This record gives sequence, structure tokens and C-alpha cells, in this order.
Amino acid sequence: MNILVYLEERNGQIRKPSLEAVGAAHAIGGSVSVAIIGADSPALIEQAKKLNVGAIYCVNDARLANYSSRATGRALAEIAKQAAADVILIGATGRGKDLAPRIAIRLEAGYVPDVTTFSVDGNEIIATHPVYAGKAQMNVRVTTPIKIYSTRPNLWKASNDAPASEPSVHSVTVAFEDSDFTEQTKSLVLSQGKLDVAEADIIVSGGRGMRGPENWAMIENLAAAFGGATGASRAVVDAGWRPHAEQVGQTGKTVSPTLYVAVGISGAVQHLAGMSSSKTIVAINKDENAPIFSIADYGIIGDAFEILPTLTEAVAKLRSH
Repeated sequence: MNILVYLEERNGQIRKPSLEAVGAAHAIGGSVSVAIIGADSPALIEQAKKLNVGAIYCVNDARLANYSSRATGRALAEIAKQAAADVILIGATGRGKDLAPRIAIRLEAGYVPDVTTFSVDGNEIIATHPVYAGKAQMNVRVTTPIKIYSTRPNLWKASNDAPASEPSVHSVTVAFEDSDFTEQTKSLVLSQGKLDVAEADIIVSGGRGMRGPENWAMIENLAAAFGGATGASRAVVDAGWRPHAEQVGQTGKTVSPTLYVAVGISGAVQHLAGMSSSKTIVAINKDENAPIFSIADYGIIGDAFEILPTLTEAVAKLRSH
């Protein structure tokens, strides 16, 4: 089984979800290679050489300095052909969710999104992913010769095993068309000094129970005490209190942190769909019947405005030792 993993980069670094996808590839088993596509491939190749992979395939083109879904899709499809890949793994980031179905169409491959676990039955891969807004899990067997999966972040250990020997490097030439570059992502701006909620190991999210944006510092203070990121419910984002980049849920980002703290969030099914795979969930809500408590590992019933300062102080004191 030949497994190809797409390595997504941000600010010159291979992103954590891609490293986790390499870990998922080793969990499946087989020969693992990686794909690098961009305008500064040599720097990323040096990073990829430290991974436990057999081969590195790269497409280096100045026109790829800005992400283009069409151009990247064409390049990854060409790499998959030259690598004779049976399986392609892509981290389920915003870019990954855009790219994976495009590759599936180009390669006439079956595609399973947002995979949470893999198992192998003989020569068949069984991929599990959430359905019905996270209310159920579906086990899927893909029957096409080429199989594509996007892997949910924070569920696999990032690959950090050193290779047994230095992987081979293959430069791939792609016959791009001008139309491949008609749509490009010119810039991606994150809040200065803040973690990306999709990659954070600890997340503190707030909902309408915070009453207004002027109270959001309490959420940020607790997140800072934990060393984590801040998230928000859809209602909060729709109200303009927080940017969409922080939205957790079915129409926002899917997260799987080690710790998820939900403050003043009732727990609508759309929100649960985006965070129910968190390893430990703590809910703080004054409504003891809030649906969030049905999936929480720990629940605190009370006024968030009284609880948060005390909790923040306790966490900061604990982490200072």
C-alpha cells in the first residue's frame, strides 16, 4: 500500500495537522511518502527529511507563492500518479477541506472527509467519521482503486520519528494552465500572538451567556492562563462579538483539543458537531438543563461572571509552580 500525505505549510513551516496525517499514515501501515507544493520547496524539503517517510515529491513553481486550489489540485494529482499512490491523506484544515474533493474528482477516487480513526481489515481500510452533526459515527470502506481521506486535527500523534535513512527527493514537473491561477489566496491573517483554534491543545470558548463583547476579556484571560486559544459559538460570531476565525461548530471549525472549556454555551447540535471529539470537556452554564452538560466530562452550574475570575486565578497559580 502506497500512502501519500500532502504537507501543508504556513509561514514557512509544515503545519501540525499535516504532521498528524503522517502519523495516521503510519497507523494504517505501508509505504509512506509526502507531497510538497509551493514556491519555496527547498526549505520545506529539509523539514520533511526529518520525518519517517520513504520519499518526498515536490512541485516548486514561483506562481505557487499564493495558494491556488486549482493549481495545487493539479499538482497533487500529478504527484499522486508519479508516486503510484493508493491512498492520499490530507489534514482536514480549511485548505485541506477545499483541496481533498478536488483531488478526488481529478483521480476518480472515493473520498471520506474528517476521519477520526482508521482500522485495517485484511487489505481494506475502514475509516470512521462523524455524521448527523456528530450524533453518530459511520464506518466507511472505499472501493475505488485510489482512496482519499482528510484527517481531523488533534486526534493523531504528530509524526516525529526519525527516518531509518534519508528519504529520496523527486522533483515533479506540472503542465499548469493559465486558468489554474485565476483564483488565489493572497494573504491569511491571524490575530497577532493568538493560537489558531483549529490547532490548539486547549480551547476556552464563549457563548451568548457572556452577554456582550465587552466581557470577552474573561474568556481570553482564562485561555491565557491555560496557554490555550479562544473559541466562540455561532451566535456570538453572528452577533459580531468575535471573528469567524474563532467559530467552533458545524459551520465553523472542527476541533479536537485535549481540553475544551465551554462557557455560557447552551450546546446546540451545530456546536457539538464541532467539538464533541474533544478529549475532556468542561461546561460552565447557569442553566442546569443546558444540552452541553449531556456530553461534558465536568460541569459547573453557576454564574460564569463569578466562576471565571476564581477559576482563572486558580489555573494561573497552578501553572506558575
